[in-house]
Amino acid sequence: MDERAALSLVGGLVDAAGDDCAVVDDIVVTTDMLHETTDFPAGTTPYTAGWRSVGASLSDVAAMGVEAIAAVAVYGAPTFEPEPLRAFIEGCLDVCEAVDADYVGGDLDGHEEFTVATTALGRGDEPVFRSGATAGELLCVTGTFGRTGAALREFGEDDERANELFRFEPRVAAGTALAPYASSMMDSSDGLARSCHQLASASDCGFELEFDAVPIDPSVEAVARDADDERELAVHFGEDFELVFTIPREALDAVMAAPVPVSQVGRVTDTGVRMDGEPLADRGFTH
Repeated sequence: MDERAALSLVGGLVDAAGDDCAVVDDIVVTTDMLHETTDFPAGTTPYTAGWRSVGASLSDVAAMGVEAIAAVAVYGAPTFEPEPLRAFIEGCLDVCEAVDADYVGGDLDGHEEFTVATTALGRGDEPVFRSGATAGELLCVTGTFGRTGAALREFGEDDERANELFRFEPRVAAGTALAPYASSMMDSSDGLARSCHQLASASDCGFELEFDAVPIDPSVEAVARDADDERELAVHFGEDFELVFTIPREALDAVMAAPVPVSQVGRVTDTGVRMDGEPLADRGFTH
């Protein structure tokens, strides 16, 4: 099975699966695993690896529109060296501090490949799920897209710049600010296009997007080969960890006051996922 088929199997067996986090009473919980060969290109610093690993789980908490509480990480490596381990933990601590959460430790394990498994917890009595969008609402996003794709192009050319781009800030503050208005929400870890398909499936609806409305990160211009490549990085590449959400039309002015930039990129329709009038391929990041 590929990843999507495996996730479908799990969803058929586990009732709580299917959103960015599981909800247990007022607590949300999520877990992620990242590997050196698939997630940390050559040139990634241990500090960035710690930041990005924990940040990925905190992003799931953000997508539920709740407060982040704490995170833990499992650090697996062929050897334990003081400086890389210290830098990794500093990255974990700093990304948690950026969203007012606590990094509270984890586990160490010998492993043939550098591998990190993270878990994050959040708290909120009214989390936002993926399943509430209805036709006539607006489709919005936070921040910009294409940043991670640009980072991967920079590794090996300008590692310092690449690491900077790789250290995204989880949108926890934005998620809690948007939660009172959002009818559905998720993060864009799999890419804007695939996120829209996932929201459409969960909400039994469709979307019509406009490419010119998609906020593209300034870093993309420096690495994109042409207009088609720019579109690929912004729409399909993924791993940007922005929020993709729907709101009633009357809430647009309110969400524009969120603590990060918000853009309206489309609207909710009855069926189908289209961009500029054409079907939008369900293609994005695959683990």
